[in-house]
Amino acid sequence: MTAILQTNHLTKTLGGKTLVADVNLHVKKGTIYGFLGPNGAGKTMVMKMITNLWKPTSGSIELFGEVLTPTSYEVLKRMGSIIEFPTFYEHLSGKDNLQLHCEYMGYYSSGSVEQALALLDLQDAGTKPVKSYSLGMKQRLGLARAVLCKPELLILDEPTNGLDPVGMKQIRDLMRTLCEEYGITLMVSSHILSEIESIADTIGVIHHGKLVKEISMKEIADSSLAYLELSVSDVKRASYVLADKLSLPNFKVMDEHSIRIYDNRYSAKELAKTLAMNEVDFDGISKKAETLEDYFLKLTMEGEKSC
Repeated sequence: MTAILQTNHLTKTLGGKTLVADVNLHVKKGTIYGFLGPNGAGKTMVMKMITNLWKPTSGSIELFGEVLTPTSYEVLKRMGSIIEFPTFYEHLSGKDNLQLHCEYMGYYSSGSVEQALALLDLQDAGTKPVKSYSLGMKQRLGLARAVLCKPELLILDEPTNGLDPVGMKQIRDLMRTLCEEYGITLMVSSHILSEIESIADTIGVIHHGKLVKEISMKEIADSSLAYLELSVSDVKRASYVLADKLSLPNFKVMDEHSIRIYDNRYSAKELAKTLAMNEVDFDGISKKAETLEDYFLKLTMEGEKSC
């Protein structure tokens, strides 16, 4: 699959401090790329360089097969973005702000402003001045502006900031719709792992300005270590039964009431039967797998050790 966006040894140094170092990321056409990292990891800086708001100290950025330069105006017209919090002419209405954006972009399509407002559920607020908008409404208006000119690539920096759970779900659904139904490629940064886990095709993890890992969600799912979690009243007794009666070497006591079993030779039903026969009281057995949060924490902890 073609990479619509890629960076090559992207580095940014400011005031003698390296903020981003040797970042090589690849965003494939028609996918959602989740850009993960704790606050201050370098997510926004990378996105600012991709959108030409900041210039790299070294390295390069390729968009739609072309190397990005300070004069890549036509290439940038094929993108939409929200970097940090969107800003507007506060005294103008949401609709007027979007119409001005169309003029600025040289984009003229009848009904496009109304469609963008409807897409973000802002029809009623469209005629009101932006200064009357809540933080969440401004965030949604920013998204309406980002999708207004039918971009091929959307760069979204923390797009659910300021939104309540209902609004977050709406934006999540919108991003998947934009990708699947409109063919728009998205690069979405976030520190909320559950948000990315539910929509992303690929993730890139950045930590201390370095890209620690780039991997598809399918690869994570395929490589995740599935396990059975056992809740018991007496972990010592349960551990004895697992080791002595079932000859299970691969389990881990998590705390005084929880054991993780990483051996799949016995089903939950078989384990429950053996525990009951050996007078081990248990509250439940559940099958689980490594989450994106588990994977992320493991990567960033490994990154800390290497620093």
